[in-house]
Amino acid sequence: MRIGIVTDSNSGITQAQAARMGVFVLPMPFTIDGQDYFEDISLTQREFYEKLREGSDIATSQPSPEAVMNLWDQVLGEYDQVVHIPMSSALSGSCQTARMLAEDYGGRVQVADNRRISVTQLQAAADAVQMAGEGMDAAQIRQKLEETGPDSSIYITVDTLKYLKKGGRITPAAAALGTLLRIKPVLTIQGGKLDAFAKARTMKQAKTIMLAALSRDLEQRFEDPEAERTHLEIAHTDSEEAALELKEELQAAFPKTGEIVMAPLSLSISCHIGPGALAVACTKALF
Repeated sequence: MRIGIVTDSNSGITQAQAARMGVFVLPMPFTIDGQDYFEDISLTQREFYEKLREGSDIATSQPSPEAVMNLWDQVLGEYDQVVHIPMSSALSGSCQTARMLAEDYGGRVQVADNRRISVTQLQAAADAVQMAGEGMDAAQIRQKLEETGPDSSIYITVDTLKYLKKGGRITPAAAALGTLLRIKPVLTIQGGKLDAFAKARTMKQAKTIMLAALSRDLEQRFEDPEAERTHLEIAHTDSEEAALELKEELQAAFPKTGEIVMAPLSLSISCHIGPGALAVACTKALF
């Protein structure tokens, strides 16, 4: 039985990378100044950040039912079953929509809500490919992804409060005070929900806080203090050079870990936090 793995561009997987991984990526739609775009199809990362810095009016939405079903139908023309891994249901209604649409496919499409996004969602897609290669069917893969979904953490620090203010996630007064004090908030994604975690005065201090939180998760939650059985990941918003420096720090802190994956944060998050953000993540290894 052949199992096709589908995810969306919130995973940070580009169309080119998807071809190498053997997965299919549904591009997320954006409306910018009244015009529709699709991530990595008609909108590149560079173009997105140019428009963001220009102050364009940017809104995110979930893929249309037609787009979802057309991709599934395409994949089912080649595969027997599909495992669809959308962004976390805690951050978007696209997961619930996909589940309703899947009811018309007689079990051939299994929608896995493993409550992840960005590099942790990318890892879920990679795990699904490996499970399919080991002979698991779509229902078994979905069940495993949902059981292990909580086994991940993301910590993010932002360079500016401008976009959190614009999106209504903090008040104008808090943004003004934070900017005056040069506060660098540290946010966390646990189970798909974006929450405040800590405050720092410099990017260096923010990175120290994130690495300490990562170390605590590895030791207390995953019982793997040296990250030998845990995937470590880095994501960023238009700050590749800083992300590479952070990758070196992470490699030095955990020399026994495997390859550290680095990818851009999904644009769905980027539009709320702006450029210059850095994130570290960990995901418990399944294999």
